Amino acid sequence: MRVIRGLHNLTSADRGCVATIGNFDGVHRGHQAILQQCREHAARLQAPLTVVVFEPQPREFFAGEQAPPRLTRLREKVRLLMKHGAERVVCLPFNDALRSLTGREFIDQVLIEGLGVKHLVVGDDFRFGCDRRGDFTLLEAVGREMGFGVEHTRTFTIDGERVSSTRVRTMLASGNFRAAATLLGRAYSLSARVVRDQQLGRTIGVPTANLPLLPQPLTLRGVFAVVAEREDGTRYPGVANVGFRPTVGSERPTLEVHLFDFAGDLYGERCTVYPCARLRGETKFDDFDALKDQIKRDQARARRFLADFARGDDMLPLASAPLGRETSSFDSTSAGNAADANDG
Repeated sequence: MRVIRGLHNLTSADRGCVATIGNFDGVHRGHQAILQQCREHAARLQAPLTVVVFEPQPREFFAGEQAPPRLTRLREKVRLLMKHGAERVVCLPFNDALRSLTGREFIDQVLIEGLGVKHLVVGDDFRFGCDRRGDFTLLEAVGREMGFGVEHTRTFTIDGERVSSTRVRTMLASGNFRAAATLLGRAYSLSARVVRDQQLGRTIGVPTANLPLLPQPLTLRGVFAVVAEREDGTRYPGVANVGFRPTVGSERPTLEVHLFDFAGDLYGERCTVYPCARLRGETKFDDFDALKDQIKRDQARARRFLADFARGDDMLPLASAPLGRETSSFDSTSAGNAADANDG
C-alpha cells in the first residue's frame, strides 16, 4: 500500500493500473461500490487499484470557506480507501499548474504518462481540464486510441435515493446520526491527538480532552452526547463541544470532550469520537457560572441518552434527531434529496 504525493513521485512500478478519480469525501457506501467495481477489473487484469484524489479538493480551491465542509480528513480518507481495496492513493496538489491543463493534457500527463492506466472508472458526469471540455466522451475516445478501457460508475442508491457526500452532510447537520451511518456504512467519527490547552475545564470541575480540528468549515457544530474510543479500543461515554467555544473565545475549531467517570492522562493519544446525539448549538454565556450550570444540564441529558451504552451495549446509540427538538421517528428520506451530482 502506497500514498504517492504528486506526479513527480510516480515510478515505473506504478504504471499499469486500474484507476478511479474523485474527491471520495467520506468514502461512503456509494464510493465503496465504485471501489468494488474497480476491484473486479483489477482482479481481471491482474493490476493494482489506484485511486486519484486532489488536495485541496477542487471546490475548496475555487470556493474557499464557501466550499462544503469535509466529512473526512485526508489521513482518514486514505485509511478508508485502503480498507476498501485501494492499493495506491495518488494525491495530486490542486493548484494553478494542474487547473491550467487542458482535458487532453490531463489525460496524457496523469493517466497515460503517469499511471499507464489499463482501465479507468469515473462518473459519466466527470469534467476536467481548464476548458471544462474534458469529459467522459473524450476519455472514451482517447481510451480507444491508446488502448485502455473506460467505464462509468454504477449508481448506488438507498431507499431510492442516490448516496452522496451531500446527503451525508445533510443527515449529520439535521442530527440524524443513524441515517448518516447507514449512508456511510459506519458511524460518523472525528479523530485527532489530544493536546494541552488552557485547561479551563478543570477550573470548573469538568476536565476535557482537547482535539484540534483543521481550520476548515465544520461538518458539525454544537454540543453532543458522544462515545470516545482510545487507541487501545476502550470506549467511554461523554459529552463534547465542537466549534469555537464562544464563551472562552477560540480562533481555531476544537473538539472538546469530557469523558464520564474517567480519570487519567490522554495527552498525546489519538482518540476517535463518535457523536451520537445533538444536544444544542454553541452558546456564548455571560460568565463561567452560567456556562458551568449549562454543562451540568448537558451532562445529565447525555448520561440519560447514553445509559444503554453505559450498561455495556457494544452498539453505538445513534440518535435519529436532535434531543428535545424532534422525535426519533425523523424521516431519513426527507433530507438530502438535493444531492450534488459532482460531490464524489
